[in-house]
Amino acid sequence: MAARTGGADMAGNPTLYDAVQKAKKSSVPNDNIERALKRGSGAEAGGASYEALTYEGYAPGGVALLIECLTDNKNRAVMEVRTSLTRNGASMADSGSVAYLFNRKGIVTVAKAQEKGEITEDSLLEIVLDAGAEDVNDQGDTFEIVSEAADMLAVRTAIQEAGLDYESADASFVPSMNVELDADGARKMIRVIDALEDCDDVQNVYSNSDVSEDVMAELENDE
Repeated sequence: MAARTGGADMAGNPTLYDAVQKAKKSSVPNDNIERALKRGSGAEAGGASYEALTYEGYAPGGVALLIECLTDNKNRAVMEVRTSLTRNGASMADSGSVAYLFNRKGIVTVAKAQEKGEITEDSLLEIVLDAGAEDVNDQGDTFEIVSEAADMLAVRTAIQEAGLDYESADASFVPSMNVELDADGARKMIRVIDALEDCDDVQNVYSNSDVSEDVMAELENDE
């Protein structure tokens, strides 16, 4: 999709660059990457024509869902999404009914452990703040850098110019308000998301659920 919409030149197509980096970090063979680039750019015939789709829904407890799909069969995709929702106590929502609860943000993930040594939150802030970063969140072994989606390329470039490696760079939907869930609600929400992610056409599932550390600990005890 990235090659088809922006061309196969990664220097001029940052979306494609990030997609290829993600594929490499996921150990996708180079031959597969090259073949996808050629087919997407039209240099090589073959392959299905894929379409990006976004569906909206409600999980139990009033949790809003945004579901991103990439499919060569729209009818199959919507049927799988609807079935996954309804079988788990959730439902499809009309277009626009939950999308307003989310903002499109750029999310760049950087590992704390780098070749030049471990980085700190303060040192990372100095690198990315002028590039448009809004926040840096400590995620344990990594830092998550949040920016406007349009500033994600500048943030990623600033990281690279500082000699740091990054784990991923994606445009994601971040909720503007959250729905706090108890353990029962969290269990139901997780079942819905797991069912959606099992669909071949589903790429990403975003929710505005908020699960506290105490509830997460209770869920871990279930296992």
